Amino acid sequence: MAKEKAVRELEDLPGIGEATAEKLRTAGYTTLEKIAVLAPHELSDISGINVEAAKKAIAAAKAATTIEFETATNVSKRRKDLGKITTGAKSLDELIGGGIETNAITEMYGKFASGKTQMGFQLSVNVQLPKDKGGLDGGCLYVDTEGTFRPERVQNMIKSAGLKEEDALNRIIVVRTPTTEKQILTIERADKLIEDYGVKLIVVDSMTSLFRAEYIGRGSLGERQQKLNMHVHQLQRLADKYNLAVYITNQVMDNPGILFGDPTTPIGGNILAHAATTRLYIRKSKEDKRIIRLVDSPNMPDGECVIRITPKGITD
Repeated sequence: MAKEKAVRELEDLPGIGEATAEKLRTAGYTTLEKIAVLAPHELSDISGINVEAAKKAIAAAKAATTIEFETATNVSKRRKDLGKITTGAKSLDELIGGGIETNAITEMYGKFASGKTQMGFQLSVNVQLPKDKGGLDGGCLYVDTEGTFRPERVQNMIKSAGLKEEDALNRIIVVRTPTTEKQILTIERADKLIEDYGVKLIVVDSMTSLFRAEYIGRGSLGERQQKLNMHVHQLQRLADKYNLAVYITNQVMDNPGILFGDPTTPIGGNILAHAATTRLYIRKSKEDKRIIRLVDSPNMPDGECVIRITPKGITD
């Protein structure tokens, strides 16, 4: 009796040849999991095979997929291995549970010149610190979508942190992305950069500015949100795969529907709201002070703190 072929790729499914598999991938059905949750008539319509063949293919896809699980005890043990990057301000570190966490996306939104980019600069330096000083002894991939990366500002922070200037600058990999396509491709192809440079932090500054500029009007909103959704999930994939931290900045708008209170609303809607593990809202105060509010966190209560943005960097 012939041994059944193991199902690992779409081509291994009964009734699905190379041409049909390619048709499915083009339509966005790239994994066995995506085939397993289809109804037979849906797979039939997409692939062109008959309904009975579709039933067999779906059954084989279900049999080949597994659901991984673990106890809460194991999750707790794994979380103890997560790294955290100090922001430079103890009050902010305490507000978010010890610093910018790995395996997670931290979003900071606020108005122009509120300090979002300055935080990105500071984190790109602090990630290089040894673990006992609040760093991860790793490099940074800095995705600059607005052309605002300034090495001379970072140099001031490097000196204040006590790091060697040339070595520290060489551990920050800057990619200037003038279009959404390049922004998306940079993250999709980031694996080699992460491995070659020991990257433990990805900064995207800003996450939404190019999407906002290129997709204008209600007619393009659906496509914009779909691409933004895929992009942010790619970032989370890298965070999980390499146990690194992701820090993204976000632009804001004034919501005319809010008559009382602060009308400031982050761009990206529910896509970014659900994708970000921790959300921070930063706003200007007197002189060099900034007020940061913790808007959302899975394990920390809402609260606020005050930081300062000085020539040497971010402090309490």
